[in-house]
Amino acid sequence: MDFFPSRSGRGIRVAVIDSGVNTAHPHIGNVAGGVTIGVPEEFTDVLGHGTAVMAAIMEKAPAAEYFAVRIFQTSLHASVDDVVKAIGWCIDHQMHVVNLSLGTANASHAARFGPVLARAAERGMILVAAGNALPGSLPGVIGATLDWDCPRESYQCRKTADGIEFRASGYPRPIPGVPRERNLSGMSFAVANLTGFVVRACEGESSSYAQICSALAHEAGRINGEPVRARIR
Repeated sequence: MDFFPSRSGRGIRVAVIDSGVNTAHPHIGNVAGGVTIGVPEEFTDVLGHGTAVMAAIMEKAPAAEYFAVRIFQTSLHASVDDVVKAIGWCIDHQMHVVNLSLGTANASHAARFGPVLARAAERGMILVAAGNALPGSLPGVIGATLDWDCPRESYQCRKTADGIEFRASGYPRPIPGVPRERNLSGMSFAVANLTGFVVRACEGESSSYAQICSALAHEAGRINGEPVRARIR
């Protein structure tokens, strides 16, 4: 992997807000802890989604310290209250990077996210989420855009009218013997794949939103030979 060479996420605390994690899965390394919102110290994944998301991030940043924050239990649905509580848990437990492979298209929820995102910014916590939904479309959150043609070991960065757009693959880690079309895929994994690079970018850096966005843009420019200079919102 050429992006951020020699970095593996060492010293970075990463929270995955999802359906928990199956710590016995062969793609999952050491998990430092976790929670189901409302049920401390319980975070076992029975859906498989959170496990696949965490595996995609771990592949790129294996030396980071991982925590599972479970909000999905019997289906991939949760209330905005639970998402806000989960982000608050991450702030209180001093996470550096938070993966949110989820979102809502209901614009009326934007105000609900405002206070907790302000707290996250004050602590220097980086959130990565789906760029086509809330909270990923809000200022101060790194929004991922799905690009089926982007290789899993890469990400792309381009200037837009709103600032910088980050694009990543929608495929998870492959499972031996399972055809790609039968595995999970989609926006969730564009977020997870981008999060892996964000974790690498954070290693040894001051983790403010603007600094990490600039580092990602600079690294994409270094790899592609095309510097990206854009306003960071």
